[in-house]
Amino acid sequence: MTIDFTFPDGALRSFEAGTTGRQIAENLSKSLAKKAVLIKLDGVLLDLDRPLENGGRLDILTREAPEVLDVIRHDTAHILAEAVQELFPGTQVTIGPAIDDGFYYDFARDEPFSTDDFPKIEARMREIVDRDEKIRREVWDRNDAIAHFESIGEKYKAEIIRDLPASEDISVYFHGDTWKDLCLGPHLPSSKFIGKAFKLTKLAGAYWRGDHNNAQLQRIYGTAWSSEADLEAYIQRIEEAEKRDHRKIGRAMDLFHMQEEGRGMVFWHPKGWVLWRVLEAYMRRRLDASGYVEVKTPQVLDRSFWEQSGHWEKYRPNMFVCETVESETLSLKPMNCPGHVQIFKVGLRSYRELPIRMAEFGACHRYEPSGSLHGLMRVRGFTQDDAHIFCREDQIVEETAKFVRLTKLIHNDLGMETAYINLATRPEIRAGSDEFWDRAEGMLAEAAKQAGVEPVIAEGDGAFYAPKLDFIVKDAIGREWTCGTLQLDYVLPERLDAEYVAEDGSRQRPVMLHRAILGSFERFIGIMIENYAGRFPLWLAPVQIVVAPITSDANPYAEKVAEALRAAGLRVDSDLRNEKINYKVREHSLAKVPVIAVVGRKEAETGEVALRFLGSDGQTILSLADACQRLKTDATPPDLREVG
Repeated sequence: MTIDFTFPDGALRSFEAGTTGRQIAENLSKSLAKKAVLIKLDGVLLDLDRPLENGGRLDILTREAPEVLDVIRHDTAHILAEAVQELFPGTQVTIGPAIDDGFYYDFARDEPFSTDDFPKIEARMREIVDRDEKIRREVWDRNDAIAHFESIGEKYKAEIIRDLPASEDISVYFHGDTWKDLCLGPHLPSSKFIGKAFKLTKLAGAYWRGDHNNAQLQRIYGTAWSSEADLEAYIQRIEEAEKRDHRKIGRAMDLFHMQEEGRGMVFWHPKGWVLWRVLEAYMRRRLDASGYVEVKTPQVLDRSFWEQSGHWEKYRPNMFVCETVESETLSLKPMNCPGHVQIFKVGLRSYRELPIRMAEFGACHRYEPSGSLHGLMRVRGFTQDDAHIFCREDQIVEETAKFVRLTKLIHNDLGMETAYINLATRPEIRAGSDEFWDRAEGMLAEAAKQAGVEPVIAEGDGAFYAPKLDFIVKDAIGREWTCGTLQLDYVLPERLDAEYVAEDGSRQRPVMLHRAILGSFERFIGIMIENYAGRFPLWLAPVQIVVAPITSDANPYAEKVAEALRAAGLRVDSDLRNEKINYKVREHSLAKVPVIAVVGRKEAETGEVALRFLGSDGQTILSLADACQRLKTDATPPDLREVG
């Protein structure tokens, strides 16, 4: 029996069923066969030596193909596990997937690992690469596989096999003649193709299968790349990211702190709260100018309300719930949207009122496992820059296009480029007909194009009830963050019985556009801290200027300068300590203060100030009046500059 393959150049060729990718590569080109590491059949990656029983579009991949990088990382996880078991006999292996930028492997071992073990493990991994161990796949009988792994003390592997669907093959990959791992694959032909562009990065604890009731394991993380140059570039990015860690900078700048008694909750210090208020005021002005009305909805609502909205069934494990002495079951709101529907429902709405753009800086609470909390980036209490646009279906494209333009403008004002926009399409499990999804996806795509953006399709990533747009921004060191989203929702207005009177007098359901630009203030401020490395532009900086006298006899003039700058609307501190001026300048520079106004006897006599700008070695001498005017202009928020 022959099967047909279509190649990237459009050529169609027939081969015997059971032919491997390697054999096909050899038939096409001996040089290609030497470089081939995987095949891609109808978009699915397969081992080079996997017998092929069905035809289709076939790509023969070399190590340089982008799709191969994740397989390199997965193979490196296997090499890590093999090295650990050679060096530390008795260690059990559990799971070891590829992840963004690398891999990890979870181990069960009585003695703790240490980062001091990493050089020894890495050296053994390099030895395994040099051995050029052949990697091959075998399919085992389920019961035989369970018995084998139990016999060698690998109880976790045996448990995984027991829980696999009965229809699934039990595939085992050998590295060389003896070491093996339960794995779906695919893998490279041998260990030499993995290369040595890898590095172990950190240790962490992990519960078996993510359940805190199960045994705690030891997780070793690593990174792996196609080349040493890529590895070195990644390490430099990580080092730069560590310098920009918002938690470290937040402490150094005295912006906020977090503590065990309030897990996932932020204690904002005065300077941090100034930053918050400046950002909130900017966002409020942008929303006011864009036709939004601001509302405020309750923090706590009855269980019956969340049952009606559908959130109780879906989000109950993530909701903070309390019981009252009157037998009420209440919940802190995890989101704002159901409350906005209640405001929409008050009174009879006409089609002429639509769209209604309803915004709220809404404080929400969601339970997140303590192990997943991460500074400002993952919290339990947060404030969304949330809004819902209630509109007719014929208004969706126009409203979405306006939102795309507004979001790009705000991200740009806040120092980040909108790298691209994802159009997340229908998931496998979804509500609504294919006709509905065709129409909804088409409207979002058309709206993005009207706003001058060609969206990137994210297949299957849409919400259960409708597609969405996700905004991906790029920071100063090239990292990408998802900030901003817009989701179509036909379901919640139906569940909560929202309606308006159409032009023909009939009652119709509005469409809800759930949208956020920052996502949450907490996370976005964390991203901004890292993007700017704490060196905020003057308009955002919590303390914009510090006035520092050179000697104590200049203190009265320093106070006069500070008062004049404050009168110009600037945020100013005075440093009248009996310290040398170089010490003061260095200290405030480390605290990322954008401008230090240095004054001494000479400046007091001439009515001038010497301005030192952060990152500049020199100083600018200006009259006090000119300094006030220049700094006031420089500190004007971008939206107010447009007005001016």
